[in-house]
Amino acid sequence: MQDVISNIVNKYDITGKYLDSTGIQEIEEYFDTALERLEVTELIASNSSKIVKETATRLYLEQPELLRPGGNSYTTRRYATCLRDIDYYLRYVSYSLIAGNNNILNERLLDGLKETYSSLSVPIGPIVRTVEILKDIVLNEIENKGIKIINLNILNKPFDYISLNLSEQNI
Repeated sequence: MQDVISNIVNKYDITGKYLDSTGIQEIEEYFDTALERLEVTELIASNSSKIVKETATRLYLEQPELLRPGGNSYTTRRYATCLRDIDYYLRYVSYSLIAGNNNILNERLLDGLKETYSSLSVPIGPIVRTVEILKDIVLNEIENKGIKIINLNILNKPFDYISLNLSEQNI
């Protein structure tokens, strides 16, 4: 896993150039948002069980057919697997926030995930909706805790990245 700084330095190293004002500005932005990213990550870590449980509750209220016979969360084992996956999404979002980029999402979460779900006949729509619900709940938790986020894009990026990558279709 590489953070923003490693990615920037590697980019310049590959081209054999010194950091220019653009590279330095990108690093400054990373440090300027560090406290916000740490606060959100701490909030996620300390409330992860609650966030996962609330996400599942909202998803199943919206899509109760998932819990019925034939649904992908029917049976205790499948339900537990869904909760585990929700926790994975949330945990990797927190890693992405700390790193300041989404590369870890590709490396540890997204590479092969869509194919795995497809081979198991798991519908992607509810998964994408789950990630959207996770984002909404985390945003609500941030607001409730009074954490000031200057740039919400920092928080939205990993959630949106997961949703977009899972929902993309090859045409």
